[in-house]
Amino acid sequence: MPLRMSSLLLRTLREDPAEAEVPSHRLLVRAGYVRRIAPGIYSWLPLGRRILANVERTVREEMESIGGQEVLFPALIPREYFETSGRWDVYGELLFTTQDRKGADFLLAPTHEELFTTMVKSETSSYKDFPKILFQIQTKYRDEARPRAGILRGREFLMKDSYSFDLDEAGLQVAYDAHRAAYIRIFDRLGMNYRVVAADSGAMGGTASEEFLAVAPTGEDTFVSCENGDYAANVEAVTTVAPAVDEREHPPIEQLDTPGTPSIESLVARLAQLPLGRSFTAADTLKNIVLKTTAPGAAEYEVVVIGVPGDRDVDVKRLEAALGPATVEMFDTADFEQHPELVRGYIGPQVLRDLKIRYLVDPRVVDGTAWVTGANREDVHVAFAVAGRDFFPDGTIEAAEIRAGDTCPQCGGSLVLDRGIEIGHIFQLGTFHSDAFDLSALGPDGKPARVTMGSYGIGVSRAVAAIAEQTYDEKGLRWPRGISPADVHVVATGKDAAVFAAADTLVGELESAGLTVLYDDRKGVSPGVKFNDSELIGVPTIVVVGRGVAEGLIEVKDRRSGQRENVAVAGAAAHVVAVVRGSA
Repeated sequence: MPLRMSSLLLRTLREDPAEAEVPSHRLLVRAGYVRRIAPGIYSWLPLGRRILANVERTVREEMESIGGQEVLFPALIPREYFETSGRWDVYGELLFTTQDRKGADFLLAPTHEELFTTMVKSETSSYKDFPKILFQIQTKYRDEARPRAGILRGREFLMKDSYSFDLDEAGLQVAYDAHRAAYIRIFDRLGMNYRVVAADSGAMGGTASEEFLAVAPTGEDTFVSCENGDYAANVEAVTTVAPAVDEREHPPIEQLDTPGTPSIESLVARLAQLPLGRSFTAADTLKNIVLKTTAPGAAEYEVVVIGVPGDRDVDVKRLEAALGPATVEMFDTADFEQHPELVRGYIGPQVLRDLKIRYLVDPRVVDGTAWVTGANREDVHVAFAVAGRDFFPDGTIEAAEIRAGDTCPQCGGSLVLDRGIEIGHIFQLGTFHSDAFDLSALGPDGKPARVTMGSYGIGVSRAVAAIAEQTYDEKGLRWPRGISPADVHVVATGKDAAVFAAADTLVGELESAGLTVLYDDRKGVSPGVKFNDSELIGVPTIVVVGRGVAEGLIEVKDRRSGQRENVAVAGAAAHVVAVVRGSA
């Protein structure tokens, strides 16, 4: 049966929703694919559900092609599973939690590693039961502090998560490579422009990690690629290239009178007025930022100071990735009042070791480099403070912003920055969860062998929005054929009964040929409204049955390219089938 717009639950909107921030959000709402229920929570209407199902089908087929077995877990999980893994505290406020009538704690799953691990533990015992790949397509829940961009960052979303279980690292690598290849096929089939980049594992734990990012200016993730094409990484995973150190001896540390210079800009201006024998830029200064870090479950925070070159800001995502799973907050005025030993605007690293404050520095701050930094006294800085001589960092941290033109850590070329939407993430978890749940199997030697795991996710609902972000134009959505809600959108226009009769016949022939048809059979709706709706909805092939029928012609339009052609009514069905199947 065709999807008849006269009876379909579909209402298109002329105006953008007030809360829409990105193109996919406004167009998916306007075209009648989704409707907002609450911030970050959406219902899927019939056309939207068809697209979601098409993405699911593509994902499911490719997962099954690598031996994946589909399971389904509950969304509601007892607290003890996440307490055993330690992630009740790691996820913290991101968890939706509730209690049953007996007072037992539950959560709505943000992810399902714990249940996958315990299922395999209960259903396997011997090396003969491995390897295994299990997957599900299930709704996840995360209480985002600021849900935004429609279904791109929601509090409820559909995700494919799969897990591999092996008895050695070689088997894990095979499963990881199989998933990586399957993801490439999935996103190719979905018609997406994407990049595979090195990534940080975050709260998932584990070692090797890569993200699949849909390239889009509205993406929340910044990633870099090398001009030579041999490196790509999410900014959270970029490794800073440390500079070569000048071996010449630096002058002794020198105290400077710098009144009214709490900012890097004001400091550099003051330095230009002092007889220091050389000029200084912001890159020669050392900016020290004070943080409060709180480990999961900890009652008190730790004070940590981060040192970065003064010409760079701290990238919050890189900072959080480096210090996770601890939560991170910047010191505010009240915090400085409680810690008078740290002079705001004039903090230097020279006293931090005596204060027992952990001091982490950017990789550019290597032993032998000299800096202008604070003297821990108001209106006073020091010049020629040398790392390893005048101050001693406790370690390095990747927290400074990455810029276009920075050095590629792989080949020394220049880095290029771009924006992307995370649509997939693959991890080599190792034994992170199998250790927590004591997942082992008897090896061929009769001794227990710890199971090693991989974790692999795809944002199914997010992929729909990401595709919309990449393919829309000024008129509306333009779906790739593989996920479109229909193969053909037939639009019958005017009032002539002969036009509708011809359209009915064409729709029947297309369906008999195995195509799915969205049929605008609405009476009393102007041609202009129907044309606008067809372009807004975005089915890749639009067939207009109108006044040309009197001359034996209909119009076939390619929604993605905009090309139009007139086709004889007599052979129209065969022609459209050929277009859809790529043989025209």
